[in-house]
Amino acid sequence: MKKKFLPLALGGLAIGTTEFVMMGILPDIANEFKISIPQAGHMISAYALGVVIGAPLLVVLTRNMAPKKILFALMLLFTVFNTLSSFAPNDTILFLARLFSGLPHGAFFGVGAVVASRLADKGKQAQAISMMFAGLTLANLLTVPLGTWVGHTYSWRYAFAAVGLIGLGTMVSIYFLLPSLPVTRSGNMKSELSVFARIEPWLIFLITSIGTGGLFCWISYIAPLMTEVSHFSAATVPYIMVIAGLGMVVGNVIGGKLSDRLQPLNACIVLLVAMSLTLLIIYFVSWQPVLSLIMTFVAGSFALAIASPIQLLMIQASKGAEMLGASITQAAFNMGNALGAFLGGLPIAAGFGYTSPSLVGMGMALTGVVFAWMLMVLSRKEKQGLTSGIPIAN
Repeated sequence: MKKKFLPLALGGLAIGTTEFVMMGILPDIANEFKISIPQAGHMISAYALGVVIGAPLLVVLTRNMAPKKILFALMLLFTVFNTLSSFAPNDTILFLARLFSGLPHGAFFGVGAVVASRLADKGKQAQAISMMFAGLTLANLLTVPLGTWVGHTYSWRYAFAAVGLIGLGTMVSIYFLLPSLPVTRSGNMKSELSVFARIEPWLIFLITSIGTGGLFCWISYIAPLMTEVSHFSAATVPYIMVIAGLGMVVGNVIGGKLSDRLQPLNACIVLLVAMSLTLLIIYFVSWQPVLSLIMTFVAGSFALAIASPIQLLMIQASKGAEMLGASITQAAFNMGNALGAFLGGLPIAAGFGYTSPSLVGMGMALTGVVFAWMLMVLSRKEKQGLTSGIPIAN
């Protein structure tokens, strides 16, 4: 990895750790605060809600700042509130801390994606963006399992304290290693927001928030699924998270290359269909430990494979407001996180068991395919000159 991409990867590591470690330590938080697993799942939704609010808001507020300064400021905000999460005295304060710690998430990835594409060699924009998401995948391979182990063995609070330290290291790397790029957003706020008067960005938002939400139905409750259905001990959950993380590392590489070779929209459709089939298989085989582990790796592979193509898709669809568009994609990802955690928890609360979120997730992924098909039809009409709009893919 070229050193100019290292700050973005470290930011992805910090963000990936705080976002996904919550899934592994969910039972520990529930036990300490004496709340149910679905209630603890609201902490996942709180972070995701913060991303949805913060992604467009912070990008708009920092529109006149240079990208390097924006990323530094966002990581400072991220570091402060994740550190505060480790001191939460009750679930209400933790909910608020998670909400505010999520504010810079989408904006960081949105600005970072545009920076990565500007620093990339010609024709390798998606692979450059995947360098940023490489940190996210490494989080699931290394720091999320470690944080889960620390949470089970000592306290979940140490996991969030560690995120604060990673955030601090990211700030240092941004200051010293990230190249200074000029401000290129020449339009005003109104002209940038006008991009979203078109249907294409909203279809991409729906593909992301609903389609990828299917994955979060599964991973939000992976800890109780593995302990209650697959009958692994709680002590093995960190190692299971390593398997999911390894799948994410592999999937991130595949997603970047697939997007550069195919049209990003085609790559998204292929990956969403594969995700829906994977979730269906998980529903039927989770009772069998070996098959459950295999499907954990497979599902992990699709978890982030779609990140690069869908991010590039939104950047292409929001010319003149690329940073805003890319941040909206991250808001959509975390809307999917919130929807997945909420909708996946409903059948559990109704008594249908910990495999039931996989079926909900399959339905969400297939709904994402429907929106992707609608986007493809619209794109073809635009190429034929039958509608007015902007190109969806090259």
